[in-house]
Amino acid sequence: MLIVCLRKNKLLKAAAALSVLVFIAAAQQPSRSVWDGIYTADQARRGADLYADQCASCHGLSLNGGEMAPPLTGGEFMSNWNGLTVGDLFDRIRTTMPADAPGKLNRDKTADILANILSVNMFPAGKTELPRQSEVLKDIRFEAQKK
Repeated sequence: MLIVCLRKNKLLKAAAALSVLVFIAAAQQPSRSVWDGIYTADQARRGADLYADQCASCHGLSLNGGEMAPPLTGGEFMSNWNGLTVGDLFDRIRTTMPADAPGKLNRDKTADILANILSVNMFPAGKTELPRQSEVLKDIRFEAQKK
């Protein structure tokens, strides 16, 4: 009887620990996605001008990629970023672009360019501008398809 009680106690503790881990993992999952209107149309328009000036020479005017630069629209782009966060994409742009002067773009310009990229990829605009803080953007999922 004592052995059965000890086993049940261990099982209960294991189940409780697992429940806590599942709760923590769920709490850490980004709660919003690119489908929730995370940028404004005005921000995307500003970003289009910046993109033309800072990005188009490598990534193409239509964001379809160039000789040495990947596309920023379409299936390849979507699959590369699907499951990551908008913060991951923001940080990649901010720290590595433009290729000839990495880190040249400040947070405001990066957010505007990213808003343009999201707009061209047909993610809906909303009423609030895309934030400029990586930690806030890490709470927004990049999902290739609306769930």
